[in-house]
Formats: sequence, structure tokens, C-alpha cells
Amino acid sequence: MSIPKPSWLRVKSSASSGFDDTLRVIRKHNVKTICEEGNCPNIGECWQRRTAAFSIMGDTCTRNCAFCNVKCGLPEKLDQNEPKSLALAVKDLGLQYVVITSVDRDDLKDCGASHFASVVYTIKSMIPHIMVEILTPDFHGNEDYIKIVADSLPDVFAHNVDIVKSLHQKIKRPPATYELSLNVLKTIKKINPKMITKSSIMVGLGESKNDVIEALQDIRDAGVDIVTIGQYLPPSNAHARLVRYVTPDEFAQYEKLGLEMGFLNVFSGALVRSSYMADVLFANRRIT
Repeated sequence: MSIPKPSWLRVKSSASSGFDDTLRVIRKHNVKTICEEGNCPNIGECWQRRTAAFSIMGDTCTRNCAFCNVKCGLPEKLDQNEPKSLALAVKDLGLQYVVITSVDRDDLKDCGASHFASVVYTIKSMIPHIMVEILTPDFHGNEDYIKIVADSLPDVFAHNVDIVKSLHQKIKRPPATYELSLNVLKTIKKINPKMITKSSIMVGLGESKNDVIEALQDIRDAGVDIVTIGQYLPPSNAHARLVRYVTPDEFAQYEKLGLEMGFLNVFSGALVRSSYMADVLFANRRIT
């Protein structure tokens, strides 16, 4: 039985010249975005701003998590021209801040770490002064792989915990675990203590308020600087079931609690996603 969508959950229209310009650039350079692959509700607003969250290493994930809209299966070979193509797309859009994420590539020797690093190096070499935020898979927690990516010096290194501890095993697919994701975040800080780190969780899957507080505290204890909290919206009836819509007041409470825990910034709301308004979230972080 579907749950009626509340009045506060309203997606902005995609009809704009900015949206059309963004789409044109994406098609011109044949690059992927998580905006499309992940069926993001903010695509209209973000593309109107001529910004997009790009996705690398193909459109096919080697995992099949119950919350995700990205297709799974056996991926194709890596496109070695992708770093340059992506850099050209970012340059065409005139971006000063870009978010790069990817599918999971458990089929690759280093889970795609070298390719991720190549993308960051290429963008930074071709576009002076750009800020690059990356959102990566867990790389099986391999410190060597994580270091390959960290050494490319992204401005923000994100990895999402995604789900509270009590529901993690039910929703995400092995080898992903709650503890593994926390360890990835700790490892980034171990490799480079000055690296700004970021993570995200979804709510509305049946978790309790205490579950959310526990997840926020665990993420903060892992040294994470910025956290986002958003409403889970099932892509289809075949995905994990939506249990409830979290109210704006609850989202505001989580944001307040997160700031009290010591995060440099917290973004909490129904349509908030990890990459949503990432440039603003980074720019408005508390400086310590």
C-alpha cells in the first residue's frame, strides 16, 4: 500500500534554459550523471543551476542494494578517455565546484581506485582553481586503494554510510557493512588528517530516532566533517519499502543535533542528497 506524498515534498520543475544547456553538455561529451542514473528528485533544480553530479566507471554496478536505482550486472570495460571527457564537460559548464561519484566496481583489481584518482588529477590539471568533491565506493576497506584516491587530493572525500546500523544488513549488499563504511571514513582521516570528509544517511526506512542519533554519532566519531540526511524515496515497488515520510521538524532536529555533535556542517531535509548543493554546504562549513 503506497503512502500519500506529503504537501512539503515538492520537486521543482525541470523546465528551464539552464536545464537544457546542462543536458546538451552532458550529451555532447557522453558522460554519465548520478542525477539521471539515480533518478534524483533534484535534477531540475540542479541542472537549472548548470551543475550536475557526475558518475564514472560506467552505468552498471556490481552490487544490488535494495534502495538504489542504478542498474546492476556485469559492467563493461573502463573507458580510458573518460577522465578527459569529463574534464571537458565540467569546463563547458563553467563549474567552480564539481561532485564525482561512481558505481561499485568489485570486478576491478583495485575496485576502480586508480581510475577515480585519474579523473581527479585530470580535472584539476585542466581546470585551475576548481574544487573537486568525490563520493566513492568502499573499495573493500583496502587502505592502499583508499590512499590512491586520497593522494589525488580531492577537496572533499565522501563515502556514504547510507543506512542506520539496525537496517544496514537488510538494505545494503555484501561486502558492504555498516562497520566497513565507518572504517573507510576513519582510514581517509588516518591517511590525511586535513582532508575534509563527508557522509550521508537516508531516513524513512523504519529506523527510530535513536537509530539516527547513533548513526550520526558513529559518523562523527569516525572524524567526518560534513553530513547530510535525506528522505528515502523508493525508485519502484521492487525496492526497499518506504515506511514513512519524516517531517520537516524532525529533519530540523537532526540538523541541530548534528551541529551539537561537532560537524562542520549538517544538511537535513526531505529532498537532501549527498551531492545536493554540495558547493554551498562546503562553502558555509564552520572553520575550526
